[in-house]
This record gives sequence, C-alpha cells and structure tokens, in this order.
Amino acid sequence: MRARRLAASLVFALAAGAAQAQDEARTPDAKTPDAAKAAAAKPAPPDLAFGAYQRGYYVTALAEAMKRISADDGDAAAMTLVGELYAQGLAVRRDPAEAARWYRLASERGDRQATFKLGLAKLTGDGVEKDRDGATKLFEKAAAQGHPGALYNLGVLAIEANPVIPDFATAAADFQKAAELGDPDAAYALAILYRNGSGVEKSDERAAYWMGRAAKADNLAGQVEYAVMLFNGVGVAKDEAAAARLFLKAAERDNPVAQNRAARILAAGRGAPRNPVEAMKWHILARAAGIKDAWLDGELAKLSPKEKEQVEAAVRRHVGR
Repeated sequence: MRARRLAASLVFALAAGAAQAQDEARTPDAKTPDAAKAAAAKPAPPDLAFGAYQRGYYVTALAEAMKRISADDGDAAAMTLVGELYAQGLAVRRDPAEAARWYRLASERGDRQATFKLGLAKLTGDGVEKDRDGATKLFEKAAAQGHPGALYNLGVLAIEANPVIPDFATAAADFQKAAELGDPDAAYALAILYRNGSGVEKSDERAAYWMGRAAKADNLAGQVEYAVMLFNGVGVAKDEAAAARLFLKAAERDNPVAQNRAARILAAGRGAPRNPVEAMKWHILARAAGIKDAWLDGELAKLSPKEKEQVEAAVRRHVGR
C-alpha cells in the first residue's frame, strides 16, 4: 500500500457558494413566503468553469475560473480548479510549483480538496519541498473536513512510519473512516487488514465485506481478490459464476493474475462456459506478463492448428484495442 494521488475526475464543489450568493442577491426579500418560493423555483446559474473542465474544454475552464477569482478573491473552489489545471498541464504548461501555489491559496480559504492536494505535493516533493510532517498535518486538516483520500493516506503513513512495528490499529481506524466515506482504496486496504488480523481481529467475513465494497467501486486489486474469495467461498458464499465475471472484468483491464484465473476458468468450464480459444488468449497474455502455468501450457498444446490461429487473432485484437 502506498500514498496515492487521486484522479483528476474528483468532483470539485465549484458552484455551491457562488450560486447561493447570486441567488440571494437577486431575491428582493428572502423573508417573504412568495420570495422564498421564487428563489426555490429559480434554477442555479450554470457553473461554467467546472462544466467546461468536465467536458474537456480546459482553456475555457481556466478563463472562467480566473473570472470567478477576479470577482471574488475568496473563491477557494475556483482556485483549486486552477491548481488542478497547472498540476496536470491542461490548457497550460504543467507547473507543479504554480499548482501548489494555487492549492495553498485555496487551502487557506478552507477548501479540503486543495488541502489534500497540497499534502500530496509535500509528500512527494512535487512543486514544493518534500516534507512528510507537513504533508501529514495537511492530511489531518483535510481529514477533519471529511476528505476520504486524506484519511486513506493517513492510514498508509501510520503503517509506513515505523517499518519495524507498523501502527496497524491507527491505520485500520483511518481506513475504516475513509471506506465508509466511499474510498475504494481504503476499503481494499481495510479488507487486507481483516484478512491478516493486523490492527483488527482477524475475520474472513469482514475481509470479504470490505473487499466486495472495493470490487463494486471498481478497485482493480479488489476485484481480483474478491473473485478469489468468491470462487473459494472464503468469508462469503461460494459463487464460481460471480467469481468468473469478476476475473474476466479484471482481465479486460490487463491484470495478469486475473488473466491467468480467467484462462483457467474458461479452459475448465467452471463458472463460465468452456471456451478453449478465449482461455488460451488470456493465458498467452498472462504468460507475457510473467505468470507461468504449466497446466495451461499443456492445454494450449492440445489445440488444433485452426484454434491456435484463432487464439493468435484474439490476442492481436486485445493488444490492438
């Protein structure tokens, strides 16, 4: 497990404060029932900056965010968006130092996402001096505001702080809070702790519950691990068909372990109909990634020349997606 940078698709709460302020300014008398009804019926103005960002119009997103900042130097959400654009090099040259500057401004104005991103920058030394203690303080600040990524990273740091005696109990508590807020990486990490009995009482059932949550939230490692648990009936009712679906889903995402398991499932016809060609496609892909399997090598040797041609074509299609 390691501290990780959240994807750019994380939602920035850009519209709420500005929209509320504009609605209030347009309301002649918010204390009267009629005015209150009118305000409630009036749609919030569109968030042009965030909308443009979501659609990939990054130049427009930057321009609209800067307009908002010019109109309100306390618009922390717009500042966070500008920081994200600089961090990723969208519409501007990538500039981690400039990204950190905007994150710092937004963090000072209370934006938890900016606080988290600045913490990541300090943790990795991206655009700012590397500062693990400073990163921890920022994660703690964001965590106090209910940021799941910050809680997850605090859990990772608790484990890494002392390699000899990792603080699994603190990590488990942080992972649980983050997982309950919907963080799939935290759900996966918590499942591993329950499986190993690290910082929590060992429980296959709790491990399966949180691994299932991670898998459902599209955590790739969680999908593979939960499929293994389903196939073997560990901590959850045995369900080879459900396991096969998860293995195949993860195999499509190029996870070598899942590709190997998918190959075995399709070669044996367990959990899914037998399909030697598809089985060997996954076997070849997994083998290319370093996973050896003598049994599957034997199954590959049994194929007819025509079937082997079909396997080669299937591999080319997958690689050329």
